[in-house]
Amino acid sequence: MKQPVFYGSTVISDKGQVVIPVEARNALNLEKGEKLLVMGMHNDAIMLMKVSGFQKMTDAMAARQKELDKVLKDI
Repeated sequence: MKQPVFYGSTVISDKGQVVIPVEARNALNLEKGEKLLVMGMHNDAIMLMKVSGFQKMTDAMAARQKELDKVLKDI
């Protein structure tokens, strides 16, 4: 599994907007108009994910559903 990459920081504007650092936009091939999902966890984490990446992830999980069910059952 790839390790997370730190691309810098950003600030929330008074309109609630954030700028994604250019290094992240370039590395992730983000373009104007790209649709992103916004997810949060435990009131202190936020994640942005390309819709296309989420679809790939859910397709991969569905293909391995039996294996995932076994792992989750053992937790």
